[in-house]
Amino acid sequence: LQNRTSKMSSIKVGMLTSGGLAPCLASSVAHLIHYWSEAKKAGKIGSLSIRLYRDGYKGLLIGDSFELTEDLWDSCETLHDCGGSPIGNSRVKLTNVKDCIARGFVPKDQTPLETASQQLLKDGINVIHTIGGDDTNTQAAQLSKYLFEEHNGKVIVVGMPKTVDNDVYPILQTFGAQTAAEQGAIFFENVVSESSANPRMLILHEVMGRDSGSLTADTAKEYRLRLDKKTFIDGFTMTKSSCDIHAIWIPELPLDIEKEGERLKTIMDKNGCLNVFLCEGSGVEEIVKEMEAAGTPCPRDAFGHVALAKINPGQYFSKRLAELVGAEKTLVQKSGYFARSAASNDFDKELIRKCAEIGVDSAISGVSGCMGQDEDKEGYPIRAIEFERVKGGKPFDSKKEWFQEMLKDIGQM
Repeated sequence: LQNRTSKMSSIKVGMLTSGGLAPCLASSVAHLIHYWSEAKKAGKIGSLSIRLYRDGYKGLLIGDSFELTEDLWDSCETLHDCGGSPIGNSRVKLTNVKDCIARGFVPKDQTPLETASQQLLKDGINVIHTIGGDDTNTQAAQLSKYLFEEHNGKVIVVGMPKTVDNDVYPILQTFGAQTAAEQGAIFFENVVSESSANPRMLILHEVMGRDSGSLTADTAKEYRLRLDKKTFIDGFTMTKSSCDIHAIWIPELPLDIEKEGERLKTIMDKNGCLNVFLCEGSGVEEIVKEMEAAGTPCPRDAFGHVALAKINPGQYFSKRLAELVGAEKTLVQKSGYFARSAASNDFDKELIRKCAEIGVDSAISGVSGCMGQDEDKEGYPIRAIEFERVKGGKPFDSKKEWFQEMLKDIGQM
């Protein structure tokens, strides 16, 4: 939807963060507040109010929000130092009527879209920023369309693409993914030392990523860059080889665990330890089929996604691999919560800054969309990407030269 606003119009901005955490939420809120404030100072708009909805779409549905007074706008720069969301998240799907009613977010005689529309109209919101993944932003587009069609209300929706999975079409780089890779590498720098705690130790590092191995691949890349800077002394048990990654398993690559077991047993015999990076989305279909065949219900969230934390892909694969390589002890460590709850690093702060600056200008011009580097356009320009083109499930390009070289270097190819 487009709704051109006049230069000196009164703007009421709403913001919410939604879905899982990522190292970008606080910085996104901070940058958006800054550029809306700058727009007012520059005379691009007249009066400005900023309303923050607590706990994502839940806050919008139940009317839980607060107005950020102008005297606090400049102070919000300190949010850049924070991880998590300064206003809270939740997993709520506006089109899942049954779930929203069961959780007490909407009356039984009203749809979530209607409840959310009524709240936006009550609050007088002209522009809403939805900071979240593809589900969050496509829902916002549905809400905007519903509001216009059912209530003739015009709300500009400018989304900010948050997900550590980096799996959103057609966005080149989603917010928080690079920080999460860096933090996952830092996490494993400590965990890898556990290989010295027991002979023939198998360590499986489970990395977040539902459909895409992007974060796993980038985390492995970051870890090995950090490993290259370390010095090892000849004769000691801990070597560069023992601290290296010996396998990277992602959904985009076929996995013959019997064949991999043979290769990795040789490494285990040589090093006395083994380190595997596993994308949590690897092998999910296989695990779900086994559960359903055994008559065990597969846990899913409000969006219908498999609840990966509850089916434990890491435990599943570690048991199978431990037998194949003759591990005496197995350790499965998940870096997801550590990595996703960090504050944005400099790379992500700058990406978010650019998107927020252009996003505020887009909103003032009345253009809705999800901000990001549009990989379908020449030069990957940052723009408000049409919501109908935004969707999740983008796989990692495992043919990338740097990734292929890394696989060759660790002996996986």
